[in-house]
Amino acid sequence: MTKLTDTFNLTNGTTIPKVGFGTWQIPASQTKQAVLDALSVGYRHIDTALVYGNEKQVGEAVKESGMKRDDVFVTTKLPAETKSYQGTLNDFNTSLSNLDLEYVDLYLVHAPQPWSQTGGNYDLENRDVWKAMEEIYKSGRAKAIGVSNFDANDLSNILNHSEIKPMVDQIQYYVGYTEDAITKYAQSHNILVEAYSPLATGALLNNKGLKTMAKKYDVDLPQLAIQFCIQNGIVPLPKATRKTHIESNTKLNFEISDADMDAMRKMKDTSVTWHFR
Repeated sequence: MTKLTDTFNLTNGTTIPKVGFGTWQIPASQTKQAVLDALSVGYRHIDTALVYGNEKQVGEAVKESGMKRDDVFVTTKLPAETKSYQGTLNDFNTSLSNLDLEYVDLYLVHAPQPWSQTGGNYDLENRDVWKAMEEIYKSGRAKAIGVSNFDANDLSNILNHSEIKPMVDQIQYYVGYTEDAITKYAQSHNILVEAYSPLATGALLNNKGLKTMAKKYDVDLPQLAIQFCIQNGIVPLPKATRKTHIESNTKLNFEISDADMDAMRKMKDTSVTWHFR
C-alpha cells in the first residue's frame, strides 16, 4: 500500500518521497495553483526545471502552502544546453533565485547533450559540469545531485570521473517503455531511477490491455501505471492540472500481483509519444 509520504533512500541517506508531482508542460500561469493543489492532497515531492519556466511559481506555492520547508522535497534541473563548470554554477544560482529557496533537495543535469545535439558526445563537458555539481552539493545548497536522460555510457562517464556519484537518474519510463538497460545499470550502481511521463504524456490512457487490468483492481488506468513504477522501485512523476486528477493520482492503496507485474513488464509500447532516444 503506497502512501505519498513513503520514501526511498538515496545513497547519501537522503529520503525521497516515492511519488513526485511533475510540472513539465504546465504553463507558468497554472503552476502555482497546481502545486498548491498537489501539496493540499498530500504530495510532498515537487519536480521542476529551469527550462520549464515555472520555478518561480513552484517556489511561491511551497511558501504559500504554509508547510515547513523540510517537509517538501523540491527538485530542479540544469539546462541541457549548459555544458561548462561556470555555466552550471551560474544556472544553479538562477534556479535558487527563481525558487526563492535557500536550498533544493535534488539538483539534476537535465540531459547528457544539448537538446539540439542529441546523440553527440559531450563526455568531457559533462565531467566539467559534474565537478560543479559536486561543488554545489558540498556547499549544502543541494541535498542530493543526479542526472536525467543519461544512458549507461553517460552514467559510466560520470561514475569513472567523479568523487561523488550520481544519486538519481530521471528517465522516460512507463508501461511498455521501461528502458531496461539504463534502469538495470543505474540500479546496479545504487542510482535511484525516476520516471518522467509515467503515463506517456497521456498516450497510455488508450491502452486497452491496461484498461482491462485496471478494472480488475477497481482503479483507474493512471493509478495502475503509477503503482507499476513504484513496485519496480521507480519514482513516478505524474503531472496534472485539474485538482480532481491530481487527487485521483494519489489513490495508490492497492498492490499489483506478481503475475500482473510480469505481464505489464512484457507489454509492448503502444504510445506514439516523443522518445528521448
